[in-house]
Amino acid sequence: MASIRGLVIRSQSGFYSVETEEGVVEARLRGRLKQGRAAGDIVALGDWVWVESAEGGEVMIEEVEPRERALVRIAPRPQGVYEQVIVANLDQAFFVFACSEPAPKFRMLDRLLVAAEQQEIPTGIVVTKIDLIGKREAKKLFGHYEKVGYPLFYTSAEKKQGIRALKEALIDKISVLAGPSGAGKSSLLNLIQPELALRVNEVQQSTGKGRHTTVERKMFPLEEGGYVADTPGLKAFALMDIEAEELDGYFREIAPLVVDCQFRDCTHSGEPGCAVVAAVEAGEVHPERFESYLRLRAQHED
Repeated sequence: MASIRGLVIRSQSGFYSVETEEGVVEARLRGRLKQGRAAGDIVALGDWVWVESAEGGEVMIEEVEPRERALVRIAPRPQGVYEQVIVANLDQAFFVFACSEPAPKFRMLDRLLVAAEQQEIPTGIVVTKIDLIGKREAKKLFGHYEKVGYPLFYTSAEKKQGIRALKEALIDKISVLAGPSGAGKSSLLNLIQPELALRVNEVQQSTGKGRHTTVERKMFPLEEGGYVADTPGLKAFALMDIEAEELDGYFREIAPLVVDCQFRDCTHSGEPGCAVVAAVEAGEVHPERFESYLRLRAQHED
């Protein structure tokens, strides 16, 4: 096989499925690309790579193209900080959170949104299991995200609600569904494309937390065009390469207010003449989003 370009559509235990114009090949990473201690994923789902045959017919990844954008997080490792790439070169991200069972983790959702804003990834929010509390109550929980410009998809796998709109949003795009375990990502994908037959687990009644159903990272080709990545459920999501002073720029409702603060270096945590605090007090910025901002800033200050 001459050197040929392909898209990484599956990653597990050092083996990669690469879709090329000649079909899908199984490949490993060339040793020279692994020299030294890696500070992050050298190859990830969604990467464009160049592969060629080695001795014995084994296919090797010879080159990894630079990523245009990626959804990344800090993964705790004994060796130190490690940049884990959830999906690279994606066109859009959909963050999937249940209304109930498990209860939504809004702090995690806000961190995911900040990561997407930093990488300029178009983003939507998929609210699942609306049959458990009703759409009206679901909108009370998540509606403030729609007010700041995030498209919301209210869905129920049980009642097959909201599936068509989400399916249409995925056509001809490279997308990822990401969120906590038990939120229902695999159930949604099974309805969008039934032949996937992804395994689904129930939420553990003793803890109210979801089990990890997806155990590998994989992108599925969609019948009507595009790919969607189903990834293992997230127990935590720590931001990568974010400075405290830039965080207000990644909250859509806060960013335009900053220029009206009395002080240029305003932290929005008690300074006089703060336009952001005034907007919170006036009900123009949701208090939980503002609390998320303050907590994130405190975590990322030196």
